[in-house]
Amino acid sequence: MKPIALAIAATLVAGAAFADPVQGIWKTQPDDNGNFGHVEIGTCGATICGVIRKAFDSSGSERPSDNIGKRMIWDMQSRGDGSYRGGKIWAPDRARTYNSRMMLSGDQLEVSGCVLGVCRGQTWQRVR
Repeated sequence: MKPIALAIAATLVAGAAFADPVQGIWKTQPDDNGNFGHVEIGTCGATICGVIRKAFDSSGSERPSDNIGKRMIWDMQSRGDGSYRGGKIWAPDRARTYNSRMMLSGDQLEVSGCVLGVCRGQTWQRVR
C-alpha cells in the first residue's frame, strides 16, 4: 500500500512542477459593449489552450452566454520566457479567429492577434 501512495504523491508533485505559469483563470478586457469574460487557460497536450468559463455584463453581473464552454485559445506554444506564439485566438465580439501571441508579466497577460493585416490586443488580469 505504501509504494502506491508514494507513486501517487510523486505524480502529483511532478504535475505541479511542470505547470505552465500562464495556467489559471483570466479576466478579459471589456468589449465594445462593456461585457467581459473569464477564460480558463491550461495545457492541451504539448500546447496551451483556453476556454470561456463565465460571461459578465458591463455592471459585472454574471450573465448567460452561448460562448461559455467554447474554445477561445488553441495551439499556443510557450517560448519559456513568458512569451507564447504560434496559436490562434477567437474573438467572440467579432466572431473572428486571429493568429495570436501572448506575453505574461506577473498577473497580466498581453493577448494580441492579427488576421489579414488587422490586429487587436487586450490586457487580461489573472483572477486565480
